[in-house]
Amino acid sequence: MHGKITFIAMMLTLGLLIPQHGVVPVQNASKKDWHAQSFWYAPWGKSGVHKGIDIFAKHGTPVQASVSGLVLFTGNIERGGNVVAVMGPKWRIHYYAHLATVNTHGMRWASRGEMIGTVGDSGNAIGKPPHLHYSVLSVIPYPWRYSTQVQGWKKMFYINPTDVFI
Repeated sequence: MHGKITFIAMMLTLGLLIPQHGVVPVQNASKKDWHAQSFWYAPWGKSGVHKGIDIFAKHGTPVQASVSGLVLFTGNIERGGNVVAVMGPKWRIHYYAHLATVNTHGMRWASRGEMIGTVGDSGNAIGKPPHLHYSVLSVIPYPWRYSTQVQGWKKMFYINPTDVFI
């Protein structure tokens, strides 16, 4: 039993120590392609708070993995439409939504910069300009990030995506 606990502690620690050097997930996008204040913007539709950033680009523009990691999920969900979720460094899930196409599948490794889909308007983005909704969710909470803002307790789990690649 002690050996298993040691192994788990070692894996958690290693995951936290892996450097996170991300790239902007939409090919050729720059700061001008998203609104800097859109992370944690409220009110924001049914979700109440915008827990990521929207990077606008032409429909079909390649979406690349911002960081290397294990693809945990690909599929279609109501609000996100076509989505990809990647477990990357520091035990963070990188969530890519509103994709036109998905070019990867679950339980495979995606390398930073690898094309995992294309920009679209699926899910609740239908009829809106094509964009990638990009969020970063920490599996391990950061209690000091708690806030009294709308849904502020959730800030313990969400990272401003621009902190990943800027």
